Amino acid sequence: MNRQAQAAVLFLTGGAILHAALTDLYLRYVKAGLQPLLVAAGVVLIATAAATIWYERRAAGTSGGDDIAAEAPARTGALARTGALAQVGTPADPHGQAHTDAAADDAEAHAHTHAHREPRISWLLVLPLLALILVAPPALGSYSAMRTGTALQKQPWGFADLPAGGTVRLNLVDYAGRAAYDHGRSLDHRHIKIAGLLALDRDGTPYLVRMALSCCAADAQPVKIGLTGRIPPVLRPDTWLEATGTYTAKQTKDPLNDGIIPFLHVTELKPVKAPRDPYDESWNG
Repeated sequence: MNRQAQAAVLFLTGGAILHAALTDLYLRYVKAGLQPLLVAAGVVLIATAAATIWYERRAAGTSGGDDIAAEAPARTGALARTGALAQVGTPADPHGQAHTDAAADDAEAHAHTHAHREPRISWLLVLPLLALILVAPPALGSYSAMRTGTALQKQPWGFADLPAGGTVRLNLVDYAGRAAYDHGRSLDHRHIKIAGLLALDRDGTPYLVRMALSCCAADAQPVKIGLTGRIPPVLRPDTWLEATGTYTAKQTKDPLNDGIIPFLHVTELKPVKAPRDPYDESWNG
C-alpha cells in the first residue's frame, strides 16, 4: 500500500473514531469518561493523514525537478558515446539500434510498473472502518450476561447512608452490594427502585442485570439480581425494566463462578426506556 493509500486509511480511521466519539456510538465500546481521548485520537489520525499527503506531494514535486535535471547529462553522454563510436568506424545499424532501444524502454517501463504494484487485498483494511461508520452494534445483552459469571465477588469498603424517604432509587450494583455483603441492614423497611436489563436462565428464573465496565466492552461483566414476588407470567429477555420491591435475604450462587446473586422481592415491574449509556460505570472492579 503506497503512501497515499496509507493516508486514506488513516483519514478514514480518524473520521470513524471522531464519528463514534461525537455521537453515542462510542458508549457501545468504552466508558463515557474516555470520550476526550477518543476525540484527541481522531484528530491526531486525521492530522497525520493530511501531513502524509502534503509531504508526499512535496517529495513528488522535488523529485520531478531532479529527474529532469539529471536526464539532460544522461542524454548528452549517450550522444557523445554514439558520436565516438561513429568516429572510430563502428558499423551502424539504425533499425537494429532502434529496436534495441525500444525493447530496453519496454523492459524498464515494465520493471517500474511491477515495482510499484501493491496487493489489492490490503484495501480490505477499510471494511472494518465502513462497518464502524455504517453499522451501530448493539450493547451487550442478556445472552452475554447469562454466559458470564457475576462481577459481584469483592466486598465493598463501605456503604453510604441512603437518603430519607419511603422509596429510594438505587443503581443495580449498589443494591447488589448492600444485599450481598451488608445483609440488607441499610435496606430493611425500604422500598427500592432498580432499573436493569431482563435476562432469563435455563430454568426461566428472571434476573435484572447491568454490564459493569472497568475500561471497555471487552472486559464487561454482569452484575445480577434475581427477581421474586409479583412477576408477570410472560417476560421478554433484553427488555429494560424498572423493578420496585423490598429487600429479601434470598440468595443464590452463580453457577459460572460461584459469585453471590442476591434477590429482590418485587411488588411492581414495568418496562422503561433503555438508558443512553447501557453500561454501569459505578463499578470499580
